[in-house]
Amino acid sequence: MIARYNGLADWYDARFVQEPETHQPGLLELLGPGSGPCLDIGCGTGRNFFTIRESGREIVGVDFSADQLRLARTRSDGPLIEADASNLPFADGSFDTVMALWTSTDLEDFDGSLREATRVLRPGGTLISYGVHPCFNGPHVVYNEDGSRLIHPTYRQTGWHEPAPWWGEDGIRRRVGMRHVPLADFLNAFLRTGLTIERFEEPGDIPIPHALAVKARRT
Repeated sequence: MIARYNGLADWYDARFVQEPETHQPGLLELLGPGSGPCLDIGCGTGRNFFTIRESGREIVGVDFSADQLRLARTRSDGPLIEADASNLPFADGSFDTVMALWTSTDLEDFDGSLREATRVLRPGGTLISYGVHPCFNGPHVVYNEDGSRLIHPTYRQTGWHEPAPWWGEDGIRRRVGMRHVPLADFLNAFLRTGLTIERFEEPGDIPIPHALAVKARRT
């Protein structure tokens, strides 16, 4: 596995992280109030840390990019660890809450990362997944200026996608590449964890959603 975000942390932070940080649409409500450590898988530069604190929880972050963690450490004094999402350095049942945001297009093993997230959850613990909508966002999608989307027939191509002409010249896709998990594969990956699915959300109020969120519980 390659830490493709190394060397891009400053660009990423300027483009995707606002100060003071605003909540991603509906994330705080989906997370709900809680306490104790919350594991943020793929925490990046700390984009979600404000929301974790607002919910009453404590931050524990993991990311595969040391460069991203360099900036994340300016936003939290909690433990931030360089680690692979499919091989988490925590004991079984370590967390009441685990979050994975905007990771499905970066992870080489999406199923494995969900299995690991489930493993480190305590019984009764909550998993929040929030990120790219498999149908309306991803390497197969073109965003048009009028708000419509053009879907290319590469939708069913799972895994890594080669750069395409419609990716643009200076976006995240062009800089780090992108993987794709079609909707059925995405949903079945959650079913295979054995978690109890509590809620699906398409956050935000734009006519065509670009994100899909899942809330699940370990019973």
